[in-house]
Amino acid sequence: MKPISRSAVGALALIVAGCQPLSNLGFDRRPVYITEPIDGSTRGRLLYATQDPQACAAWLTAAGLSFRPVADRSEGGYCIVTGAGNLIDAPRSSDPPLSPPRPMMACDLAAAVALWRRQSVEPAARELLGAEVRRIDHLGVYACRGVGDPVTGRPSAHAQAKAIDIAGFRLSNGKQITVERDWSGQGAEAKFLRRVRDDGCRLFGVMLSPDYNAAHANHLHMEMGRGGLCS
Repeated sequence: MKPISRSAVGALALIVAGCQPLSNLGFDRRPVYITEPIDGSTRGRLLYATQDPQACAAWLTAAGLSFRPVADRSEGGYCIVTGAGNLIDAPRSSDPPLSPPRPMMACDLAAAVALWRRQSVEPAARELLGAEVRRIDHLGVYACRGVGDPVTGRPSAHAQAKAIDIAGFRLSNGKQITVERDWSGQGAEAKFLRRVRDDGCRLFGVMLSPDYNAAHANHLHMEMGRGGLCS
């Protein structure tokens, strides 16, 4: 018998977890705040806090952010987006904005991205790079496609605006860090990228980097959910 691949194990975990209500998964129900560092309980607590659309919007408001709803979208098949919106930063927020700005995304993904940039991206940049992050470049959120093959692949989380692909970071000192160029190596840039990936593994249900496969050579795939696939 052939050994089960890492990707197959991760996919099975996602399927099994997805069949259970949150109340049955043993998640910590304590409140989670954007001012708290990420730890082993953050993902479960955030999932529980944002599972209801109204509760999710309230969480973002309490964090000093807002979530502007957008019209539901359907392109047929599994490409259906409901309850999505745009993450809106406060006028004087110091959090680095996403570029392109305000992509359509699921509310729980917006909450996770907001917490990740506050408690991972910003402190990691100050510690390892001696600079502030001024902008986070991404490759998109919503895309009506499957995983691997756009037509025959299993449904992608992007098809429901539940995943974002992060390509790079622009710093206050004028430098630009990209996943494609800076992931490999032992320098501060590589250490920064691996730090934010590792922090993301404790926050997102799926966190994939160039270490996963060649398809992720130029971005970090971040997907909110109940699974636990990290690479």
